[in-house]
Amino acid sequence: MQRRSLLIHALGIWATLGITRGAWAAGYRVSTAQMQEALGQRFPRRYPVQGLLTLDVNTPRLQMLPDENRLRAEMPVEAAGPALNRSHQGSFDVDFGLRYEASDRTLRAHQLRLSRLKFPSLQPGVVALLNTYAPALADETLKEVVLHRLEPKDLAPLDAMGMQPGTITVTPSGLVVAMVLKPL
Repeated sequence: MQRRSLLIHALGIWATLGITRGAWAAGYRVSTAQMQEALGQRFPRRYPVQGLLTLDVNTPRLQMLPDENRLRAEMPVEAAGPALNRSHQGSFDVDFGLRYEASDRTLRAHQLRLSRLKFPSLQPGVVALLNTYAPALADETLKEVVLHRLEPKDLAPLDAMGMQPGTITVTPSGLVVAMVLKPL
């Protein structure tokens, strides 16, 4: 009787792993809304520029770029300070790839590509000065920013099968994280 109970229990575990493996076979999905929510927890941010002005970066708006397997973040920015006679609204776009960080189970932005800052109400010379700081601003605001954290319960079935998250694919509605074998 104990053998039968043990066998039934083992089959139940195997079935559960099989169901989970089937769900992961299609990939772990992260929606655009989930990533947008994670970004919202890290913004707004303020960056002073050498005592001349302050740049306030508000929550980025994400856009999926499946053809490039990248994401774009439109970053709304407000510039104000002693060098400006009033506050000015602008923006810049950052395209980036994603990578999985196993140490904390996160999906992070990396390989940033920045477009120029756009401030329609500022003089071209001031915009050129701001564009000097734009790469550092983009680097500070988005490089390695966490867009999603996988929970231990999400990864437990993978660990049991000797698997781990692998390739991250950008789709029109979010991300799909593939399952790959762990290296030996």
